Amino acid sequence: MSLVDYHVHTHLCGHARGTPDDYIERAISRELLEIGFSDHAPLPENLREGVTMPQSLVERYISELEDRRAYYGEKIVIRIGLEVDFPFHNSFDKRYLSDSRLDYIIGSCHFLGDWIVDHPDYVDEYGRRDIDEIYSGYYENVEKLIASRHFDILAHFDLVKKFGHRPKKDFDATIERISGLLGRYSLTVEINTAGLRNPVKEIYPSERIIKTLYANNVPITLGSDAHAPDDIGYAFSHALEKIKGSGYRKLSGFSRRKRYDIPL
Repeated sequence: MSLVDYHVHTHLCGHARGTPDDYIERAISRELLEIGFSDHAPLPENLREGVTMPQSLVERYISELEDRRAYYGEKIVIRIGLEVDFPFHNSFDKRYLSDSRLDYIIGSCHFLGDWIVDHPDYVDEYGRRDIDEIYSGYYENVEKLIASRHFDILAHFDLVKKFGHRPKKDFDATIERISGLLGRYSLTVEINTAGLRNPVKEIYPSERIIKTLYANNVPITLGSDAHAPDDIGYAFSHALEKIKGSGYRKLSGFSRRKRYDIPL
């Protein structure tokens, strides 16, 4: 299969289980073309516990994956990335934005201020705020992330829907504007199947958004947001149905921050 899984975490983040070998072996068994690791870049100490690795482990993370790539050789293509929160926290060493050892950097928006919008421990905050203001603030951060030009892939486009909270306002114009910006900068969007494992029971982004992305010539890739080896390639057949139904016939791969096409 000419499929890739570019959103894979490791035990170093504190909320995933399994060694890199466990994930790689599962990817091989599922006949994936490539596996890309994208563990969370460090957050500040007061936010980091059980969420991201400390700064002291980033070099270990990269070197371990380089070692795994050498060990597995031609059995499977192994890519090395990071998932970086935007807006940036001061705990992130921006030198990694130009680190030649990385194949790609995923940009994601998990925060509105200090609130982690997708953390189950803080889900009650949705009942304390205006839902349309939450969506507006989230998409404003997404637009700023794209405009920063620091990233190769945008993660879970509409993550804010994770717990099933839907806006009252029509955000179609916002989605169209963001899609146009993505197309202009050729920033890849991941089709992330983790939403199917969460209360919303829908991929990120929705099929409606995928169609808008296609109309704006936005490249895409695949990610399971794996936090356990069994998550590798999760529900990719469902994602492919939505992707191909929207018109896509190729995915994006990355090597040393350069994008290339992978035919479906």
